[in-house]
Amino acid sequence: MKKYIKTAIAVVLMASLTTGCDDFLEEKLKGELAPTNTYTSTYGFEVGSAGLYALTRAEYNTWGEEDAFMHGNACAYEALHVATDIVEAINSDGSLTNFANLTLTPAERFVGSYWNWAYSLIASANLILGYSEENTNWDSPTDKERFQAEARFFRAYAYRTLVYLYGDVPYVERIMYDFRFDFTRTPKAEVLEHIIDDLKFAIEYLPENPDEVKDGKLTKWAAYHLLSEMYLFQKNYEEAEKAALKVIDSKHYGLMKTRYGVNKNKPGDVFSDLFIENNQNRKSGNRESIWVLQLEFNAIGGGTNSTDWTRRAWIPNYSGLKGFVLADTLGGRGIAQIVPMKWWVGTKGTNAEGDYPGIFNANDIRNSNYNIKRDWYYNNPEETALFGKKCNITEQTWFSTKHLFPTPTKFFYGREENLSLTGSYRDRMKFRLAETYLLLAEAYLGQNNPQKAADAVNEVRRRAGAPDLSAAEMTMDELLDERIRELVGEESRRFTLVRTETIVERVKAHNEKIKEKIEKDNSLINKLLLWPIPQTIIDANQGAEFPQNPGYDN
Repeated sequence: MKKYIKTAIAVVLMASLTTGCDDFLEEKLKGELAPTNTYTSTYGFEVGSAGLYALTRAEYNTWGEEDAFMHGNACAYEALHVATDIVEAINSDGSLTNFANLTLTPAERFVGSYWNWAYSLIASANLILGYSEENTNWDSPTDKERFQAEARFFRAYAYRTLVYLYGDVPYVERIMYDFRFDFTRTPKAEVLEHIIDDLKFAIEYLPENPDEVKDGKLTKWAAYHLLSEMYLFQKNYEEAEKAALKVIDSKHYGLMKTRYGVNKNKPGDVFSDLFIENNQNRKSGNRESIWVLQLEFNAIGGGTNSTDWTRRAWIPNYSGLKGFVLADTLGGRGIAQIVPMKWWVGTKGTNAEGDYPGIFNANDIRNSNYNIKRDWYYNNPEETALFGKKCNITEQTWFSTKHLFPTPTKFFYGREENLSLTGSYRDRMKFRLAETYLLLAEAYLGQNNPQKAADAVNEVRRRAGAPDLSAAEMTMDELLDERIRELVGEESRRFTLVRTETIVERVKAHNEKIKEKIEKDNSLINKLLLWPIPQTIIDANQGAEFPQNPGYDN
């Protein structure tokens, strides 16, 4: 099995050398793993398919190791959260500073690495699509369409990232063996049409029953979920509604409303159960997950020590305080590369000690101590004067030293045998039904139907023990707040605000630092809306005009 996974990753790397739109256009591999040798049977396409999954989950990679792709620095995924309305990157890892401060340039590392990751995934998908048309050696008459459906889903997923981050991007749908220097930027609207076509094909040929596929494998319902989001991006609200309802009405999925999994008899609640190790896949009893990235600790094909540093990003650097030592119950080693903003993290109208005014209702379990840790107690037994006493969160511990602050526990992860390890090492729910309901609500708001939008949101709120929203309360702002309550740290917040065209107003309302910058220089709004095209791409594309995004020309 290990050889199978390594072979799949080798095929991914091979694809990145043979197609795409940057340095990886030239075919260089001539050995036994060349596509002409690999894509000659169902088994060969299974290897290629595993490579697509590996490359997709490497979206969360940092420094590489045995992953299929690396971003080459810490906190690549957190770059999709800073300069929004939920987190700050004060005194952060340098990889986030320019994103958080709107001082981004076309030479920034993640600007280039996200581009390369997406086009590497597109290249690998196109390789499978091209060779599947030539191959005649299939174990089953449905194999060809099944592999094509997976490839087209992943191609759509990659282009989703590209249009959110860069806007108009070159659309490439076939294998390219020769260097090209004359790419042009395909309009975003046209790319969205291609994404939707790919997802419709995936829906037709991906498996239907999630109980009959291996953990992490795609079904048509994942494609419907993503299709709903893409229709929303397109402002085709009626079709977005239909796609979301397909998932909800399939009866394959349901919001988890009772305790389940490995800790069901321990203190906690059903929301905290969703994020406990080994509770993400259906075999644990989780019927909410639609698509789960397999990042499990010490598992073949799972995560590496460089995969998914979300835990390190969100968890305070508590071990830097006298009286604390690293503990798995405190999430392991955190270094607080981002910190939550105050405005949302607490309870509405609260005067409770240790709590902060925020967006949660008092009985909302997503705001419970099992899901947002506010009470921190010294845990080093060698510090007898402090041991067991409460350490208060202050402005200094929150925003200066980043030693302690209210922390979502959904990313807590520690292992007694190695408390300083870096990776989160836990399967990650990429799509789950709670978000499908929130996409449905967005579709109803787009159709000016706040009552149905409220009905959809209330399905999620009832599971959390929060009171129902009325139609009068159901605004886009309220929906965006609800996405924080339910999905903070899971969703790509930048994507949500770009899709809903609210990033400027939400930043002005909640991100004081960025608000001040924009008020001083209104042109910086361009840097909120889109990342720049990587400078290496523009420099290499000498055969055709390839304009930079507004705001990055100087």
